[in-house]
This record gives sequence, C-alpha cells and structure tokens, in this order.
Amino acid sequence: MKLQPKMFAQMRAASRVLMGKGPIAATAALQEMLQHSAATAAAAHSQAEGFGAMPAAAPAAPPMRDINPPPPQAKAAAAPAPDVPETAEAPEMKAAPMFDHTKMFDNFMPDMMANLDRMNEAGRSAFTMPNFQMPGGMAGMAGMQAGASAADALPGKFSDGNFSNAAGSRHYKLYVPSGYTGQPVPLVVMLHGCTQDPDDFARGTQMNVLAEEMQCLVLYPAQSQQANSSRCWNWFSAVDQTRDKGEPSIIAGMTREIMGQYAIDPSQVYVAGLSAGGAMATIMGTLYPELYAAVGVHSGLPYGSAHDLPSALAAMKGNIGRANETGRTIPIIVFHGDRDTTVHPANGDELIARGVPHDANDIVVEPGRVPEGHAYTRTMHQRADGSPHAEQWLIHGAGHAWSGGNARGSYTDGKGPDASREMMRFFRTQSDRTEPVT
Repeated sequence: MKLQPKMFAQMRAASRVLMGKGPIAATAALQEMLQHSAATAAAAHSQAEGFGAMPAAAPAAPPMRDINPPPPQAKAAAAPAPDVPETAEAPEMKAAPMFDHTKMFDNFMPDMMANLDRMNEAGRSAFTMPNFQMPGGMAGMAGMQAGASAADALPGKFSDGNFSNAAGSRHYKLYVPSGYTGQPVPLVVMLHGCTQDPDDFARGTQMNVLAEEMQCLVLYPAQSQQANSSRCWNWFSAVDQTRDKGEPSIIAGMTREIMGQYAIDPSQVYVAGLSAGGAMATIMGTLYPELYAAVGVHSGLPYGSAHDLPSALAAMKGNIGRANETGRTIPIIVFHGDRDTTVHPANGDELIARGVPHDANDIVVEPGRVPEGHAYTRTMHQRADGSPHAEQWLIHGAGHAWSGGNARGSYTDGKGPDASREMMRFFRTQSDRTEPVT
C-alpha cells in the first residue's frame, strides 16, 4: 500500500499534536491512524492472489519490524534498512506489502524529530523515546493475548507486588518456581524495554520457563507511564544514573526486599534487560557491584552514554558518551543484532570494551549458526585464571529484538540464538563472589 495524501496529512497532524498536546495525545493519534490504515490494507490485500489461501481461522501475522529509525541527522550515514526476519509467508508478503513503512518514515519522522528539537525542556522530558507500534504487529499481539493463558500455565506462582522508597514507587511481578521450598536459590532481575511490561517481557523471554527448569526466582520491575510516557527506564537521566537516587535506588531496594522475603543466595543475584532495560541493567551492575554478580544486556547501551534526550538519541546512533570511570569492571554478557537500527551495534562493542578487565587477555572467538536461524559470532574474554568475565554475541541479520524469544511477546526474534538460556549459563559461572551484600 502506498502512502496516501490523507494519511500523510494525518501524520503531520499528529506531529502538530505532539507540540501542542504532548506525547500521549500524539501517540494515540498515530495509533488510531495506523490501525485504520492496517484494517483497510488487510481488507484489500485479502483479495489478492495467493493471500486468500491462508487459513481463515489462524491468519499468519506479518513479522515484527525494527521500527524506530535513527534521527534525521543520521540519513547521511546511510544506515542499513531495518531487518525483516524471514518467515514461511515472507515471499507473498514481500510481493504485495501491506504498508510502505520506508516511505512513511522518510516523509514523516524527520518532521517529528524536528518538532521534538524545537520543543521546550518540559516537552522533551515527557516524550522520552519515539516508539510506536506498527500495523504489522497488531495481528501478532492479538494472537499473543489469545494464546497467553494456556502457554503461561506454569506450575509456579507469578504474583504482583509493589515497592516504595523516597525516590518513588514501582509495581513488579515475581515468579517463584514450583520447586522452591525455602532452599537458597538464585534471583534474576529482568528489566523490560520501552512499551513493554512484566507480563509481556516474561512471555517474550520465557525466563519463567527457565526458572522452573533451573530453580531460580525472577523479579520483573515495572516502569510506570507516569515516570516515562513510553514506559522506558530513564537510563539517560542524570539522577537515574546515580547510586541511591531515582530509579536505581528503587530497583536495588526492590531486589533487597525480595532477598529478605525469600531464601536468595546472595552470590547469585543477577540483572538483565532489553534496550532501555538493558541500559538500566548496566547502570545497576555498575552502581551496585556488591549486589549483582553479573549483568546481561540485550540491545542496550553503556553506563553514562547519555545525560539527556539529545545525547540519548546520539548514543542510540552510535555516538556514545563516556562517564567517569568507576575503577572496576562488571561480569557481563551482551547480545546485539548487527542490523539493529534502533540501538547501534557499536553500543555492544563499547559495553564489552568497558567490561573487560585488564588481565582478561585470553580471547576466544567462536562463529556459529542456529539451525534454520541466524548466524552469530560469540567472543569470550577470560581472566588470567581461565574463568569467563565478558561474553559478546553479535547476531548476524538480527534487528532490535530479544534473540530466541517467543513470538507471544513483543520485540522477539525466534531465529535465535537463545539469549535467555545463554545468559543463565553465563550467570552460573559468576557465582563465586567474595564481596558482602549490603
């Protein structure tokens, strides 16, 4: 479907709404327009040759696309086109695309970003990250919700909770596996990405399934829409990169509260996240090394890479800022797609560069490929005694999505490798800790 003048006018109107009424109103306007255009396109497309042969009871959802383009300044850099994972329906969908995303972004996103640049500080802080759900993902989201109950029927307990301190209050969900009977177990803190929530993130990463298999607790802190309109963790805010301040104090306090309520092995507490959650996971590991034994980062950014929204957008393009050195490195495992157009893969390289200790001079590079899935390059940095300290997975052809994730969750790529399982394996190698937990 080509971009029609009416649709283009609606998109420009949404940009004006952004300046006049704020980000939530703009998002709503965009979503309404996109949903309408998707429904119209689907009705027309269903009459096309070949498309009608798909089963009516279970239409295949188009693959999720990496939707957040770099700001307009990055056009000169000729960034690669967003990755579209191959599916069984890919040839038909490519022959008759339902929505011209490239043309939409070429015409509309520069205007939106220019308007953002003209906004005052209050507006800029409210609209933290451009992140809109595209029509291609709506059928998948509907299917995800329809199949959620049966697939989420794990034997453990997935409960709601809330934590508050001087910096604020956040909800969370906690998964306790059915095999937990009070014995010391590991704790994994999982920080979701923008527009996600704990339920969505748990479905996509399948970390609760691994919790049943490996006997650990999984804590999912939830960012509030009041704190960030796109539910992004505020990794680029100065106060939210400071120990015992802002969101780090809330996440650390929540972690300690769960450790006090359950028999958690203090040497096996880990933190991981996706995108903005990955950036916040790095912050947590950097600020609280006595609390978290290791960090897992998927499509995230280094600590101190930004201090406000403009520098955050620059860091997402690969122009990464530097924080004051903390004097110590953190055990870290990093996953990043080499066709990620939302967070540049250079951020993964920088995470590893900062995470490798000076005595980690033994480097092992291991190429591989998932059967019928992505190729990857795994680089392991070992300490002088042979123990692993940092591990990097560069996934070839992958975009901005959790590698090996379940399609019932947003921002997932089922072509692997399995980031959740590999993170858990890496975490288990980091349990020999000598620092006391405070």
